[in-house]
Amino acid sequence: MKRTSLLAAALVSASILPLGAAQAATEIQWWHAFTGRLGELLAKQVEDFNASQSDYVVVASNKGNYSETLNAGIAAFRAGEQPHILQVFEVGTATMMAAEGAIKPVYEVMAESGLDFDPSVYLAAVTGYYTTPEGEMLSLPYNSSTPVLYINKQALEDAGVDPETVPTTWNEVDDLLRALKAGGSECPLSTAWQSWVHLENMSAYHNVPFATKDNGFGGTDTELAFNGEMQVTHISKMGEWAQEGLFIYAGRRNEAGAQFRAGECALFTESSAGYAGVKAEAEFPFAVVNLPYWDSADGAPQNTIIGGASLWVMAGHEAEEYKGVAAFFNFLSSSDVQAAWHQDTGYLPITYEAYEQTKGEGFYEENPGTDVAIIQMTGKEPTGNSKGLRLGSFDQIRALIDEELEAVWAGNKDAQAALDDAVSRGNELLRRFERSAQ
Repeated sequence: MKRTSLLAAALVSASILPLGAAQAATEIQWWHAFTGRLGELLAKQVEDFNASQSDYVVVASNKGNYSETLNAGIAAFRAGEQPHILQVFEVGTATMMAAEGAIKPVYEVMAESGLDFDPSVYLAAVTGYYTTPEGEMLSLPYNSSTPVLYINKQALEDAGVDPETVPTTWNEVDDLLRALKAGGSECPLSTAWQSWVHLENMSAYHNVPFATKDNGFGGTDTELAFNGEMQVTHISKMGEWAQEGLFIYAGRRNEAGAQFRAGECALFTESSAGYAGVKAEAEFPFAVVNLPYWDSADGAPQNTIIGGASLWVMAGHEAEEYKGVAAFFNFLSSSDVQAAWHQDTGYLPITYEAYEQTKGEGFYEENPGTDVAIIQMTGKEPTGNSKGLRLGSFDQIRALIDEELEAVWAGNKDAQAALDDAVSRGNELLRRFERSAQ
C-alpha cells in the first residue's frame, strides 16, 4: 500500500533493482480538522517526525471541521479507503467505540509494534476519557483542553472596577457583571461552546450527573440527567443575565472569541486552548483564572472535564503500516513535542513529564494562568460524574441543547422547561443509538 515510488517499481519490473536497495518509506495517512495556526503547528509536528527517521512518511490532510472529519472517516471506511489515523472530537468517542470493525485500539497497535508504551505516563484526567474500564487506551489523546475564565483587565478598569478582581464563585460573578454594566460595559460576559462549558463542565465541576450510568461510561442504556437542581439554577441565572444585558450570546461555537480578543467583552468563558489566540491578538492585559463555581454545592469545585479530540487508528491496514502509526504516536507523546504543543496552543500536555518539563522551563511563571487548566482538572480524583462523557449521537444532542439554551437566552422558555425538553429530546437519540449499537 503506497510503499514504493514509481521509479522503484519500474526498477523492480526491469529486474535491475540492486540487492538490498532501499525502498520508499511506508506512507501513513492522517486526516484531521485543524486549520489556521493549529494547522500550521500540526504540520510542523508531521514535518519533524518525517525528518527524524526514514522508514515512514506521515501525510496529513484536513477534512473540514470536527463533524466533517468524522463523517469523512466513516464514509471512507465504508468505501475501503480509510486513513490510518483519524482525529475525532471527544463527543464522537462513543460513536467510534460502537463502530465495530472500523477501529484498531491504540493499546493493540502499541503492543504489536514492540515499541515501549507505558499508559501510566499519561495524565489520567485526560486518558480516562479514551480508555476502557480496564484501563486499556482506545485512542491517543491529542488536543485536550478544559474551560477557564478569561478576564479583560482593561475592560474592568474602564468600568471603574479593580482590574485585579478575580471572581471565584458565580455569586461573585453576578456582582461583578452588575458593576461592569453600571460602569458602561456593553459586554460584561460572553461564552464559547455554551453546552460544553455551562452544562457538561458545570455538571462535572459540581459533581452532579450529566447522564446516568456514570455519564454513559457504564453502558449505552444511559439517560440524560442535566435537568437537575444545580443545572437549572445555573441556566436560570444566565437567562436572567441575558435579559439584563449582562450576558451577551454570540453563537454556538466560538463566535464570541473574536469579540473578546478585540477587547469588546470583559469576561469570557472559553477553552484553555484559546490562550494562544488571546495572547497573539489581545492588545490589553488579561488574566486566565479558574472557572467559577456555585459555593452552595457540596464538594464544589470538583474537577472539569476535557474537550478537544483524540487520534483513532482505523482498521484494515497492514502490520508494517501500524508500526509506523505506533512510531508516530511515540513521537507525539515525547516530552519535547508535548511541552512545545502545550506551550504554543494552550492545550493540556498529555504526559506528566511534559508538564514537569514546562514547569521546569519557567513557562508558567513567565505566562501566568497557563497552568490553571491542569490544576483545575487534576486537583481532585475524578468521580463517576466528573471523568467525562461517553454518549452516543452526542453531536446531535449538543445541537438540541444549543437550541433549548437559545430559547432561554431569548426569554422564550424558563430554564427548567428548556432543560426538561432537551433531556427528553436527547433521550430519543440515545435510544436510537442504543438500538443501532446492539
